[in-house]
Amino acid sequence: MERNNLYPIFLKAKNLDILILGGGYVAEEKLTFLLKSSPDANVTMVSPMFREGTIKIANTGNVKRIEDVYKIDYLKDHHIVIATTDQPEVNIKIYDDCRAQSKLVNVADNPPYCDFYMGGIVTKGNVKVAISTNGKSPTTAKRLRQYFEDVIPENIDDLVKNLNIYRKTIKGDFEQKVEKLNEFTKGLVEKI
Repeated sequence: MERNNLYPIFLKAKNLDILILGGGYVAEEKLTFLLKSSPDANVTMVSPMFREGTIKIANTGNVKRIEDVYKIDYLKDHHIVIATTDQPEVNIKIYDDCRAQSKLVNVADNPPYCDFYMGGIVTKGNVKVAISTNGKSPTTAKRLRQYFEDVIPENIDDLVKNLNIYRKTIKGDFEQKVEKLNEFTKGLVEKI
């Protein structure tokens, strides 16, 4: 059985500079999900044209738009690059340029040319769940996201906040604190 060996991380997108190359439907989708999860993300988009919907979404966040074709100079000062152009040879050039500069890159809909995937995300207050299908089935990730949105209770954030307050009152070393929190929360899974 094949295994998903991806390592999940949660990025502070407001501390990073993200570049989206392209302005069509795929760029709009990537921007939509990025801003839904991280409304304070710093994004630059470069494309010879932008869809009306893309412009509307870009105007809701900290998004700079540049009407131009891809040039390697646009990679400067960006940490993460998402290539969504409708020209496969340009996307592969972007990938090669990013790898040469040690930048994380995602070439949309082309898993061999991705350092990361943008999976399904469920957010309820301070609780965030990310879902990955190893780039194999975005539709499955979408359905799992919908499922978790339904089953994770709306008041989960209250529980998280209360546990944070309780955690601060626990005495002892790290191991003792972990043991007490594990004991205190063991019934949580049964309640959800």
